[in-house]
Amino acid sequence: MNRREFLKAVPAVAALTAAASSLAEDVAPTPGTRDTAATTPGAGTGLEPIALPPPQADGGKSVLAALWERKTLRSISDRKLPPQVLSNLLWAAWGVNRKAGPSRRAGRTAASASNSQEMDLYVVLPEGVYLYEAEPHRLAPVLAGDHRTTVRRRRRRAGAEAPVILVFVADVAKYANGRPQEPGLRDEEIRKSYYNVATGLIAANVYLFAASQGLGAWFHNCNKPALAGLLKLRPEQHVLYAQTVGYPVAGA
Repeated sequence: MNRREFLKAVPAVAALTAAASSLAEDVAPTPGTRDTAATTPGAGTGLEPIALPPPQADGGKSVLAALWERKTLRSISDRKLPPQVLSNLLWAAWGVNRKAGPSRRAGRTAASASNSQEMDLYVVLPEGVYLYEAEPHRLAPVLAGDHRTTVRRRRRRAGAEAPVILVFVADVAKYANGRPQEPGLRDEEIRKSYYNVATGLIAANVYLFAASQGLGAWFHNCNKPALAGLLKLRPEQHVLYAQTVGYPVAGA
């Protein structure tokens, strides 16, 4: 999509972006090395890549029914998501829904400026942190261990036991992949609006999927400095927000 078409999407997610901004927390920086992560999946982590089942094309409530059910739910249990549900969740969030999208690249379930696909979706599970690879639809290991409490400040543990926490990371270096290369892709301030809108679009997909499947979802701020160090991100990568997903606590 071109810049003018992309910016038309802003009103649709303005409320979500504004709500996210109001959730800002004061967090103490955590020292960390920001080197490029190992490119070999699982190298040095003790974890293996997780091949996700193919995403399903139907099931759950209709879009209109899901919109009626869409809400933020913070009371999420530690019940693990079945592999198929996790697969469908990640595909709904930021998966490939057509092999030939704009600019001859695969199309995704959420829009991005000039189809640059600048967002990286890290998946924090009890056993480790993974990077969602839309092609070939799998989870690539990043770091072993349970790091769910690192996502938020330790004294605020709401959602820390949830089975899945998504961490949204923008990689501005990927704007070089966008076609056409309109001026906004090279402007730092416009880039910020682009990746914040892209985050909102993905988060909205997660909310709708959760509502359609009887899951709880919560879009929130996160400990950005701690996560940047933990994930050893490059300077071009920026931690933005997180979203906790899982089955609601009984009675919630």
